[in-house]
Parts: sequence; C-alpha cells; structure tokens
Amino acid sequence: MKQQDLAIDLLRTFTTVAETGSFTAAGDILGRTQSAISQQIRKLEDIVGKSLFYRTSRAVLLSSDGGLLLAHAYDIIARNDEALRRLTAPPIEGRLRLGVTEDFIPRQLPVLLSRFGKVHPQVQLELMTGLSTMLVEKLNAGDLDLVIAKRDAQPQAGRVIWREKLVWIASPEYKTDSNGTLPLVVLPPPCSYRRVMLDVLRAAQRSWRIACTAHSIMGLQAAVVGNLGLSVLGRSFLGPDLVEAPASLGLPDMLDTEIAVFGEKAAIGELADCLVTFLTDALEGLTGNGRPLPMEIVGQICARKTLP
Repeated sequence: MKQQDLAIDLLRTFTTVAETGSFTAAGDILGRTQSAISQQIRKLEDIVGKSLFYRTSRAVLLSSDGGLLLAHAYDIIARNDEALRRLTAPPIEGRLRLGVTEDFIPRQLPVLLSRFGKVHPQVQLELMTGLSTMLVEKLNAGDLDLVIAKRDAQPQAGRVIWREKLVWIASPEYKTDSNGTLPLVVLPPPCSYRRVMLDVLRAAQRSWRIACTAHSIMGLQAAVVGNLGLSVLGRSFLGPDLVEAPASLGLPDMLDTEIAVFGEKAAIGELADCLVTFLTDALEGLTGNGRPLPMEIVGQICARKTLP
C-alpha cells in the first residue's frame, strides 16, 4: 500500500482550526468558506485514519489524536517554511551586534539563534545578554545595532513581538514564614519586575521583606531555587526547580510582560529584518495569524537542533 503524505495546506488549516476552536473563524483567517475548511479537515482525517476534533455546542475541540498531531504539524510547517526560506531567499551577509534580554524565551532562544546561524552562515552575530535597561542604554550609545528587550525599558519606542504572563515563582520546597511575611528575591532598581512585585503587594496590603538582591536573572533564579524567597518571572522560566508559588499563599495576579525590538530603523536593514522575521515566525506558530504559540509547542519545535 502506498504511503500517504501529510499536505502542508491541510496542516495549516488544521492548526488554525485548533487555535481558533472554530471552522468559521479559521475560514475567515485563511480566506476560505466554512464548508471548504470542513472538507480539508475531513480529507486530513481520512489520511491519518483518526478523528482530529470533536464538537460541542460552543466550540470545536481537539481529540486526543488531534493533540498528538498538533505538535507534529507545527514542526512540519516550520521545517517546510524554513527549507523554502533557505532555498529561495538571496544569501545575506554582514555583522549584527544583537542585545537580547535575559527574560526572552530563555530555554528556546539559544536553539533558535543556532538554527538562524545554520540558515545564514555568512551572518556574523555578536550577542550580548543582560537586563533590558542596560541593553537599551548600549543601543542608544551606539554599542549595539539591535536590541530585544522588555518594552518598559523605553515605553515610547520598540515594536512588541512577544507577550508572556508573569507568575510568582518559588522553589518546590518553599514554606511560608511563620509570621506570614513574604521573603522576596529581587533585582536592583530600576528593574520592572521589582517595581511591579512591590506595587501589587503594597496594593494588596501584604507583608514582605527583601531576602536577597540578585544582579542577574540567572542569580535571581539560583536564589529562588535555593529557597531564599519568592520572585516574579515569565511563565517560560518554570521547570522542575522553579514552580508557580502555591495558590494557598493568595498572591495577587500579575499582568503580562511585553518583549519588543528596539533599533529596527537604525539597524543594518536587511540583517535586522531577516533575524526579526525568523524569530517572530517561530514564535507565531508559522501560520501567519500573528498569535504566539503556547510555550510547550515552541519548545517542541525548537527541540530539533539540526536542519533537514
């Protein structure tokens, strides 16, 4: 029996339906009718021999088999688009001094930059990492060409490319102080995490103390893992050693943080455009709808460290 192939256009339709939870909404995004979307999903289900969705009165939801296919679909689309980009895009070369905040997808970024280097071997990336305020100062001083940093480092500038939920983080062994005072691990001023953390605790009239002041995100993580106190970071920092603080603490909810690109207009145009497009394509799920992927899906895409 001839092996059937998964068509890219069917997978794009499938991922869009999965993200929107609606055949009609997916049709609006892809410029197709609801019946055309349904037909494409049925065709994909025929190929895999599984039901990919089940329907309720309010939404279209992934089946267990659909959930299994979803991560593979993102991976296949990513590799397809990356191969086309690599084969059809004119070669670019040059030097780009890039500053990236330590807050930006810490587990995925090294792999993404490695893949960018494989696609564009003639581009010389000089990478600097650090806190957002310091990187924007370096950009303004002419020491960097392009910076990816928290938007609040310079609120009137930059283009937002990523939003992430801030969460209270703790060691899995964290225990509440007997007097109810919250021990905090913070970065020095003017860190926005520190400001937001203290503002929401004051508004909630919670008792707190500064247990540790770290001077880098890595130092902050180490202090929290070492159970010196609680802190606030993006959800993508969570892992076996860093967990969300227990709900029993009743900590105030946190807002999203925004990551932006600074210096695009002044940067070396083609190099900057190429890198930013590469990163935003990965983060937006490569479906063209501008909605970032869940971090676990991004992680699965980035887990393949070599190109086809």
